[in-house]
Amino acid sequence: MTTYVYETIPAKPGAKPSYFEFKQSMKDAPYTKHPDTGEPIRRVLLGGFGVLSSKPAAKSKRGNSGSSCGAGCGCH
Repeated sequence: MTTYVYETIPAKPGAKPSYFEFKQSMKDAPYTKHPDTGEPIRRVLLGGFGVLSSKPAAKSKRGNSGSSCGAGCGCH
C-alpha cells in the first residue's frame, strides 16, 4: 500500500485547503471525494528528492562523477 497526500478543493476563492493522507494501492483510482465527508478532494503530486541542474557534472580522477551515490551531485 502506498500513502498518498490529498487536499480539499476550497469552495471559496482564497480559502486554504486542508491536507491529509490515505493509504491506497497503486492500482486504485485517485479519490475525488473524501470518503468520510464527501467533500471534493484531489491528489497532490509530490516530487522526488533529485536536483536538476543545467551544469554538467565535474569529472573526477576516477573518470566518473566522483560520487558514491552515482548521481553526479558531488555529495560524497
